[in-house]
Amino acid sequence: MSHHLSLLRAIFQDPVSGNVHWREIESLLHHLGATVEPIHGARFRVVLNNVEGILHHPHHSSVCTKQDIKKLREYLGHAGISPPLS
Repeated sequence: MSHHLSLLRAIFQDPVSGNVHWREIESLLHHLGATVEPIHGARFRVVLNNVEGILHHPHHSSVCTKQDIKKLREYLGHAGISPPLS
């Protein structure tokens, strides 16, 4: 759990982290109870807390871009997910 908590904090930190791997994000999403399914190319349909979103897998690397992390942060916020304040 501590790894998922650290990752969640990294996703929401400013400035945006440029060192987050897709497999870590996928693991976190599953841990939070999301369904993650590939839909087309590098796109994945994610449903978490009845909120649907489309996320992109990095194309030429396993590390997500800062833009990918910003989109993930926005999606998690819509799904009611944020890091604990403590």
